[in-house]
Amino acid sequence: MSSSTDHFYSIEDLRQHAKKRLPKAVFDFFDGGAEDEITLQRNMLAFQEKRFIPKILNNVSIIDLSSTVLGKPSHLPCAIAPTGAVGFGWREGDIAIARAATSAGIPYCLSTTATASIEEIANHAPGRLWFQAYVLKDQDYFRKLIQRAQDAEYEALMITVDLPVGGKRERDLRNDFKIPFHFTLKNTLDFASKPRWALPMLFNGVPELKNLSGLTNASTTNESLASSVGNNYDPSFDWDRLQAVRDLWPRKLIVKGVLNHEDALRLVKMGIDAIVVSNHGGRQLDGAMASLDALPTIVAAVNQAIPVYLDGGIRRGSDIVKAIALGAQGVLIGRATLYGAIAAGEPGAKRALAILQSELMRTMQLCGVATVSEINPSSLSQSTF
Repeated sequence: MSSSTDHFYSIEDLRQHAKKRLPKAVFDFFDGGAEDEITLQRNMLAFQEKRFIPKILNNVSIIDLSSTVLGKPSHLPCAIAPTGAVGFGWREGDIAIARAATSAGIPYCLSTTATASIEEIANHAPGRLWFQAYVLKDQDYFRKLIQRAQDAEYEALMITVDLPVGGKRERDLRNDFKIPFHFTLKNTLDFASKPRWALPMLFNGVPELKNLSGLTNASTTNESLASSVGNNYDPSFDWDRLQAVRDLWPRKLIVKGVLNHEDALRLVKMGIDAIVVSNHGGRQLDGAMASLDALPTIVAAVNQAIPVYLDGGIRRGSDIVKAIALGAQGVLIGRATLYGAIAAGEPGAKRALAILQSELMRTMQLCGVATVSEINPSSLSQSTF
């Protein structure tokens, strides 16, 4: 671990450092949510409302954090969630997070909108790799992405289903922020205010969304989503099309973006291998319920038929314990490692995971549980205050 990151003691420390080093528009793109950001905030508040009931006088001198994630051993009950456009915050930030995941012994999920290609991640960060495919209107391009992931030996495909259209991210609109960059007086002055960020962009070029090279994006209006792929999502994607993906992909298939228990049951019957309970980090439908609030009903409906994972709001190791206590087999970490990477590159991403690992271990010890499998509903109070 680089000593330069030792002074970051929490994920919030990393977030604040990222905020200092990035132009406002760029930081807000990563940090923000849709509209009034109610769901973004609710994802974190849901964890804060849960209270532990510690068990005393248990031997917690040795803590085993290992788990099974998607049928294979994992050093932590975690995987890295797909986060797009990381290279705009830290050049080669996607590779940095992937390498951090490999070092930590957990799976890494590459976003369609990454600034590193499917092949680059496989070459530079060999480990347990998943690919998250956004559903595109260009179905041929969509199928080619899936084939590329298969050719690169990715162990799992993740289909994100909570994004038929892009959310209204008002921070981006107010900051004149779009990808690809559309320069205005406002955002040019903002970019110039952070020369250590701006000069590499000027001399080395603006990163590209490499998995989407050649995909046409005709929209230039101010109301377009702050990602070039946003105008290419396919709102007609339905259950039949998902079944076609299931038939096409020969390995593990994960569906991310589930909040409704009836949808979860239908996915089980379809032969999906795992579900991620998620509201897209509060970046799409504002007013959607918190992922943690939706988790227990989905866990009960699925009834251990397939793994259920939780995405959204993880900022502390204690959050991981709470999610598992409510029935998740593990969590996806998104903004935590993202903040680490855009604060300090690969050392920052590694520091984020080290912070969560240390907090997870300490929380388990203080709760009187020595293994992940011992975490259960009795670890939490049924009341909130």
